[in-house]
Amino acid sequence: MIPRYSRPEMETIWADDSKFGWWLQVEIAVVQAWADAGQIPRADADLIAKNARVNIADINRYIAETHHDVTAFMRSVADSLGPESRWVHLGLTSSDVWDTATSLQMMAAADVLLGQLATLREVVCRQALRHKDTICVGRTHGVHAEPTTFGLKLAVWVDEITRQEERLRQARETIAVGQMSGPVGTHATVPPSVEEDACRHLGVRVAPVTTQILQRDRHAHYVSVLAGVGASLEKFALEIRGLQRTEILEAEEPFAAGQTGSSSMPHKRNPELCERVCGLARTLRGYATAGLEDVALWHERDISHSSTERIILPDATGLLNYALHIFTGVMDGLVVYPQRMQQNLERTQGLVFSQKVLLALIESGLSREAAYEIVQRNSMTAWDKQTPLRGLLEADPEVTARLDAAALDAVFDYRAYLVHVDESFRRIGLLPR
Repeated sequence: MIPRYSRPEMETIWADDSKFGWWLQVEIAVVQAWADAGQIPRADADLIAKNARVNIADINRYIAETHHDVTAFMRSVADSLGPESRWVHLGLTSSDVWDTATSLQMMAAADVLLGQLATLREVVCRQALRHKDTICVGRTHGVHAEPTTFGLKLAVWVDEITRQEERLRQARETIAVGQMSGPVGTHATVPPSVEEDACRHLGVRVAPVTTQILQRDRHAHYVSVLAGVGASLEKFALEIRGLQRTEILEAEEPFAAGQTGSSSMPHKRNPELCERVCGLARTLRGYATAGLEDVALWHERDISHSSTERIILPDATGLLNYALHIFTGVMDGLVVYPQRMQQNLERTQGLVFSQKVLLALIESGLSREAAYEIVQRNSMTAWDKQTPLRGLLEADPEVTARLDAAALDAVFDYRAYLVHVDESFRRIGLLPR
């Protein structure tokens, strides 16, 4: 994990001392299961549970000798015990410990991320409700379309965050499994009953059938979901970046006192936090690809996935943890400019009302084709000559023959776009039914 993009709550889960602590939990759970089955003395199992420890310095020293971190780990555990140490790792192979412990780490990481997603959702909900009726222009293809509200933009995000929470909960459930099936997964050295009891001690389900490892489609799904959450964050951050452009400036990320945006241009206030989120999302997608590459392994196992996972699992969870943290801060301190939104709405001389005019002419009895030609002709003039659309319509006898001043007042009314906004908010639970 890169320190610049790491936070303590996720570093703790993946740090070496934590990792070996997870491994020790698995070993102790298996020892307890063997004792429950009457296969080893209960007194020995209790001694192991009470006294087993690991020493990171010793493990690193043993790794230099053995070139195998699990055997080095076991030697360190044995150092903390007496003769009862012979029961540690009984019948197991390295992947039984590694994979089950990794599942526990991934579950813990998912819990951190789920808490962050819930916090982000609450912050965006608050902003959505605050700006539910803040009129702004909607853009399609980057071009002014029709008015919308800034709150409705954010309500869309709330719904998307909720979906991502559900996907992450599902990914956590998918990875919440363990295995103690021994070499190549036959249970020849660890009976299924011991595996089931050990997994119960650890609070995970038993993988129904395994080779020597847990199958990596589970891990690929998990990392792909992390990338999906990152893609949503990128989408949100990209919108803020677009709205912060000088020519638009409808919203901007917070800018602290004393902060600088450029080494050479003192005036700069750049959307650097949102840009950072976008960059991290690209990295997460790369990790998702690596996770998918790990699904196909030789026969009952190889270790080509191991080197990949040592990087992508800590880094993917860590980067998303960091991205969620900074983007939640962006949304909590987001600066919104309703007056600038109104100014931008009016820049296109009323063209945002073109569909309302079209519909009014259709309702007056014109064919759609005829109405479209009238509105488009006047709209193109308004666009090219920077002339208000309403004035052109009032000077067009084909329009005034069908629409009087009151009808045009109704058409050129921003409030018409607010009529059903509340219903969208009710549908996602932001307003009561």
